[in-house]
Amino acid sequence: MNFGLIVIGDEILSGKRQDKHLSKVIELLGARGLALAWARFVGDDRARITATLRDAFASGDVVFSCGGIGATPDDHTRQCAAAALGVPLELHPQARELILERMRDVAAEQGVPFEPDRPDNVHRLNMGVFPRGATIVPNPYNKIPGFSVGDVHFLPGFPVMAWPMIEGLLDGRYAALHGSQRQTERSVIVMGSMEATLTPLMEAVEREHPAVRVFSLPSVDHPQYGRHIELGVKGPAGEVEAAFAQLRSGLQVLGVMLGPEMVRT
Repeated sequence: MNFGLIVIGDEILSGKRQDKHLSKVIELLGARGLALAWARFVGDDRARITATLRDAFASGDVVFSCGGIGATPDDHTRQCAAAALGVPLELHPQARELILERMRDVAAEQGVPFEPDRPDNVHRLNMGVFPRGATIVPNPYNKIPGFSVGDVHFLPGFPVMAWPMIEGLLDGRYAALHGSQRQTERSVIVMGSMEATLTPLMEAVEREHPAVRVFSLPSVDHPQYGRHIELGVKGPAGEVEAAFAQLRSGLQVLGVMLGPEMVRT
């Protein structure tokens, strides 16, 4: 099962705010032996969000969508999810109770009466209006839930809320997948060669070891190695050793200058 990430919001694309979700989701998945397969960034445009979510629902992947699930005019994610699914929006009963509970808590903290029929409180219930058939994603930060439709999960844009919600999903619903995508990397620094020269060797290694992927990371101004290529293989641990041995043997035949070797898990 692949994992994907969608980050929604004009503020990310304009640079007003720096995205923090991508690196954190990679970290959360990696700590559980899982990996991020893809990521997409989308502004606050309903047509683009709807198209992106339609792709997510059709992908069969586990997708975390961060942002745009509030109830202000620039929040479009709930409406776009419903449009992508072709279903109506409706107030989720469990979400309604959680939002009311949160409003009750805030009133108590402020020492004021709880007034559920006050216009602003009635408006807050819109945060629990989800596509029909959705289930809630608990929010341990302030109780205002996100929602899921199948394996596509909709979370707030705030990291302090979204990240614990993602962890809850990974350690609950997807706990059985932990370790299923764990990979090992072995690589070596290659100096004095060009990628075009190394490509036939890379192709040969992938032909011989279908479970392994070969990678080439060139650098032109590294402070220690200068112009060089980090050449390596990644995949299941049991396959990587044989593939790397073939790669290294081929490099010796080419007579290139080799630097340090690296192992990453």
